[in-house]
Amino acid sequence: MPIAKKTKTFYITTPIYYVNAAPHIGHAYTTVAADILARWKKLEREEYFFLTGTDEHGLKIQKKAEEAGKNPQQFVDEISDGFKILWKKLNIDYSNFIRTSDLFHKKAVQSALRVLWDRKAIYKGSYEGLYCVGCEQFKMETDLVNGKCPDHNTAPEHLKEECYLLKMAEMQGALVKKIETDEFCIAPNKYKIEILSFLKKQKLKDISISRKNVSWGIPLPFDTVHTTYVWVDAFLNYLTGIGWEGNPDKISSQWPPEVQLIGKDILRVHATIWPVILMHLGIDLPKKLFTHGHILAGGKKMSKTLGNTIAVDEMIKKFGADATRYLLMSAGTFGEDVDLTMERAAGKYEANLANGLGNLVARSLAMAEKIKTESGKWKVESGTQKSKMEIDIENYWKKYEEAINNYKLNEAMNEIWKFISACDEYIEENKPWKLEGNEKEEAIYNLLESLRHIAWMLRPFMPETSDKIFSQLFADEKERAVELSKVLNEAQKWGGMKIGAKIKKGENLFPRL
Repeated sequence: MPIAKKTKTFYITTPIYYVNAAPHIGHAYTTVAADILARWKKLEREEYFFLTGTDEHGLKIQKKAEEAGKNPQQFVDEISDGFKILWKKLNIDYSNFIRTSDLFHKKAVQSALRVLWDRKAIYKGSYEGLYCVGCEQFKMETDLVNGKCPDHNTAPEHLKEECYLLKMAEMQGALVKKIETDEFCIAPNKYKIEILSFLKKQKLKDISISRKNVSWGIPLPFDTVHTTYVWVDAFLNYLTGIGWEGNPDKISSQWPPEVQLIGKDILRVHATIWPVILMHLGIDLPKKLFTHGHILAGGKKMSKTLGNTIAVDEMIKKFGADATRYLLMSAGTFGEDVDLTMERAAGKYEANLANGLGNLVARSLAMAEKIKTESGKWKVESGTQKSKMEIDIENYWKKYEEAINNYKLNEAMNEIWKFISACDEYIEENKPWKLEGNEKEEAIYNLLESLRHIAWMLRPFMPETSDKIFSQLFADEKERAVELSKVLNEAQKWGGMKIGAKIKKGENLFPRL
């Protein structure tokens, strides 16, 4: 399995996705966001490690496999492969894809459980409560709506069974302090307030970390009649995914994660059970837990019953991978609920991609091609007078970087599109096709140099599109390779388009629907 390097890197994780069904748009949303942040770190020449994967044990999987007439391993193999295929379609450049059915992970989980047992952090007892199979979680009465789980619209079962429990309450005070001081930062701030309110209103109950009648799971090393409760098994992936073998004294230098991206439906378990496990093991907590909202469709939560679900494959087929990445991330503020419909996505595709970015690239390259030499070399020097775009580009980059470093991904993209609009205004104001001589060459230089900056800004968000723009600006592969190898802070300076660069107008980046 890939193991993170020993040098410190930017370590980012997604949740590992439960394989009871095929991947959906919510999974894609989180994973594209993580990929953007990882690619941004790569641009900054910072080492990064990006972990994603699949969560494959538990009662729900066991039942789903039985319904499908398959053994659990065969069932999870097929669904897990579906995630890998989708991530490839979306150009997700992960460092490691972990599966909780991996032998390496299983052994590490058992080693960690043995440590917790030896330290008396877990003990044998019994647990009684309302259990939702869909969530693989015990619920409190206050979690229910009209007696039903709000996420699955089913009444939980009343269970009482022998199990092993993790001591939670004894870590509660220390956990509150870590959250209050942002040693364990929960963002955006409203989720920090929510979790602190929850922790201060009630004492945490010790929670079950095993099931006695679930065969599809990791057996406890000290009592093989019990299998590990799926949440505990899943949480430890964030450690095993970077090569951890279950020994708290031997932690990769990659640890802790700089940021863990999660959806708000799994915030509470990630903000309580997960840090308590780490505290019992004596392992540092993640630096930041960044929580995003749900994807809504027409103001309502997507559901098969309402018929308002959007398949990611449908989006990719209609719009292409890069456009799908753009449409997901531009659907609203990252960290809040966002609203997405196919009709709205199609309108945004036409306006911002086909008519916006695509049209700007096509117009600029078409004008430039008309004045290139017969050899295909575009022989234009930058002008002696600073253009408005040259003056403004530093400010666009500043706002773009500030947004992306603060996980405001939609705001970072907004800066790109503001610059695209500025380029369109420049064309309308200067009308390069009417200019002559040096004035014409200078105007077109300003446009091509602007496209070079846009291609860099797009790179984390839309890698294929960025490549296509660079291919047109630097049609000579050698020169293009030199361009792409530059460090970012050099590439951000005005004047990267050099004399003699070979350009070649390509096909439209975003064909009309």
